[in-house]
Parts: sequence; structure tokens; C-alpha cells
Amino acid sequence: MLQVVLAEDHNIVRNGIKMLLEMDKKINIAAEAENGIQVMDFVRTGAHVDVILADINMPQMDGISLLKEIILFDPRIAVVMLSMHDNDKYVTQAFLEGSSGYLLKNVSADELIFSLKYVSCGGKYLCSELSMRLLDKMVQQGNHNSGSDIDFSLREIEVLHLIAEGQTNQEMAEKLFISKRTVEGHRQSLIEKTGSRNTAALIRYAVLNGIIQ
Repeated sequence: MLQVVLAEDHNIVRNGIKMLLEMDKKINIAAEAENGIQVMDFVRTGAHVDVILADINMPQMDGISLLKEIILFDPRIAVVMLSMHDNDKYVTQAFLEGSSGYLLKNVSADELIFSLKYVSCGGKYLCSELSMRLLDKMVQQGNHNSGSDIDFSLREIEVLHLIAEGQTNQEMAEKLFISKRTVEGHRQSLIEKTGSRNTAALIRYAVLNGIIQ
């Protein structure tokens, strides 16, 4: 059974997370804490701990400080940061200091449970929302490198490729699990951003700039 220590200074939030984790019979909340000091007091008792899920902002000893202490005490214990901050600075600092994962507090129960099990096996985990944002940036950088100075969103790139495949708005909506109106909005945005007169001109622009093959 996965032994998890939950560190969160807000009782309501901590109780909510505890309820979500206890939905999985393979996870046991070994201890609860309101700050990093209480976590360290518990792990020093010699109790078995697999993963520490810690709020990055806590009084007395915050998540990053706790992370540093745990690495010195027992680097085998995985520490996952839980935060409201989606700033790249916080994410980068957490992983540079040795965090095994970084989750936003709006993460789903399924993803939360999966991430803890994943890091307990030695993996690193970045929540899907931040991962998609990172991928979006990479796509945009790719667009710049291809000769286009226009910032396309990841979804716009997806729509553009499907348009090039000749799919209708309805077919794209079904494939991307979004509404037909949303697809139409992305199509119009692409046309306006590229200054194209119509879909044919949009495809020509994308091919000439290396956005699609």
C-alpha cells in the first residue's frame, strides 16, 4: 500500500484532498501536517513514507524548504508539490530542487492519484494543464523557427492540420471533443491571423511557412 503524507495548512483543502486519495484502496494517508516541520517530525520517527504531497506555500516551513530537508534526510521519499501557482518560476524551482512532481490544486482526482503512484515508482510528473501549456510554447517556438511570426495556440495548430486533411467543421468538432461553433471560431481566428482570404489561402500560407507539410 502506498504510504502518503499530506501537508496542507488549510484544513478544508487538506480534508478534501484526503477524501479524494482515500477513494483508492491502494493509498493510505500515513500522516497529515500543516507545515513542513510537522512532516519532518513524522518522518524522523522512522515511519515508512513513500510520497509526501506538500503545498508549496505553508507557514513555518514551506514546501520547497521541506523538499530540501527530505532530500538530505532520505532521498528515496518522493515529494510532490501542490500549488495554486502556475508560474514557470515556481515549477522550475521545484524540479531543480529535486521535486518528483508538480500539481496544480485544480487537478482531477484521477490525475492526482495517478501522479502519486507514478512518482512512487521513480518517475517525474508535471500535471497535464502545465504540460499542455509547455507543449503550446514549444509549438509556438516551432512556428517562429519555421518562418512564421504569428503566435498560434496548440488548438489552432490542431485545427489547421485537420483543415488541411479536408475535414469538415463537424468532423473536427467530434475529433477534438469541442463544439462546432468553437471549431468555426478557431478557423476564423486562423484566417484573420494569417491575413488569408479563405481556407485555400490559409492552407497555402501554412505550407509556405512550414507549419504543415
